[in-house]
Amino acid sequence: MRFLADENFDTLVVKTLREAGHDVSWIRDIAPGAPDEEVWDHAVKENRILLTFDKDFGEVAFVRTRTVIPGIILFRLHGVPADEIVAKITAAITSREEWLGHFSVVDDKRIRMTPLRRPRVQKD
Repeated sequence: MRFLADENFDTLVVKTLREAGHDVSWIRDIAPGAPDEEVWDHAVKENRILLTFDKDFGEVAFVRTRTVIPGIILFRLHGVPADEIVAKITAAITSREEWLGHFSVVDDKRIRMTPLRRPRVQKD
């Protein structure tokens, strides 16, 4: 699977995921400081699942109708010590294969997955 790490991901997380064999592009490398709209567009254009800590993407995923992102994994790891974040993220990503087409929330205890809607086709 192909992932796009949001700018809020730490260098060590991106490096560890790449070393584990994941295809991870990082917005900090390709468009530092990009607004959320541009991050979204990169994920769509490159057919990548967005990895983020930014809960704003959850709201956008369910109200946006122009384009559908391949998937979003939102990490909400409030109770996890900083030195365990990398292991927790890596374990979560490798624990499943059905990330495509879902908005997923990973917290310190579970993973919740909701299918993303497809845009409606307008009839003339």
